[in-house]
Amino acid sequence: MTIKDHIKHRFAAIYNTPPVSVYFSPGRVNLIGEHIDYHGGLVLPVALSIGTYGAYSLRDDDEIRLYSTGYSDYPITINLGDLSKDSFTGWANYVRGVFSVLQDEGYKIPHGLNLYLESDMPTSGGLSSSSSLELLIIKMLNDIFDFRIDRTKMALLGKKVENEYIGVLTGIMDQFVIANGKKNHALLLNTHTLKFDYIPLDLKDYQLVIVNTNKRRGLAESKYNERWNETMGALKTLQQHYKVNNLTELTSKDLPKIETMLDPLLFRRVRHIITEQERTLESAKLLKEGNIEQFAKLLTASHNSLRDDYEVTGLELDTLVLLLRETGAIGARMTGAGFGGCAIAIVPREQVKKQAPLVIDLYKKVIGYNPSFFESGSSDGTHELE
Repeated sequence: MTIKDHIKHRFAAIYNTPPVSVYFSPGRVNLIGEHIDYHGGLVLPVALSIGTYGAYSLRDDDEIRLYSTGYSDYPITINLGDLSKDSFTGWANYVRGVFSVLQDEGYKIPHGLNLYLESDMPTSGGLSSSSSLELLIIKMLNDIFDFRIDRTKMALLGKKVENEYIGVLTGIMDQFVIANGKKNHALLLNTHTLKFDYIPLDLKDYQLVIVNTNKRRGLAESKYNERWNETMGALKTLQQHYKVNNLTELTSKDLPKIETMLDPLLFRRVRHIITEQERTLESAKLLKEGNIEQFAKLLTASHNSLRDDYEVTGLELDTLVLLLRETGAIGARMTGAGFGGCAIAIVPREQVKKQAPLVIDLYKKVIGYNPSFFESGSSDGTHELE
């Protein structure tokens, strides 16, 4: 049974009617360029072949019936006339938020829907399950009601859901690559201008490995917002001396002078942002050249900066990255917001199967529970399944 047939079968079992259509929205992993998307920086994410599936049928009333495998015992009901947040079904707030933001933007939703959701990627794992869900619903509604929203606008709407409805101060990267992903490519995105290039992703004799620490973390409850506020404060101070709109407009040559203007903690935060921007630009160049070994070294340098200067890793991620490198990876780093979630590594293909059990055993001895390894290729952006 294909995944499309599986989703159709599950939908019919829940709603006693076949769905009109089935969609897929990828997760994402950011190869490099971490915690700089909210400073207009360059990022290098990939849309994954794991993500969120959804199906729908039309209703003739104002109700949205919503069922999600793993979260629902039965469909929950959302009324188009009341899209306020609900603390009892927090996962459904991302769906409520999409409907709310679209209505606020002037898009008319004349009737309700039956919705079925299923995911094959971890939640709270740093692979952007929330943005995957947001873009899934936006793409569905765009097609159903012929809103004619382009993919850049879809990403911006998803970001608005996250920032204004959910209340998490994320940048644009997650939604943008999920909307605009291309199979077998990474996406080099300028988060200030939203201009982007597709970078061929051919790792040759190596494989991208994704590993979840399995430490639970909520993005809104993490220190993500704290880092946002710290660095925005540093930007205001530096704007008294530099004509810049974003910290990523500064370079490593500016760091000695910047160090005299900021307290040590804020200097470290800014140093990460500046050097991560430069690592990201160099990484895109190396991937184009096929120099996987040097690219992998930049991943490790990125992790060290996120650990020492931005301080968003923690015991679980640091342990996992160290073990991945000790068991064969030529480069590894945390990915996502940090404070738990996932790490990525570049591993020789012949070593991948041998590495996983070694890392699982050693990680459990230190942390007390197992990490999870994921196999995923790249994918096109959110789309209807043929």
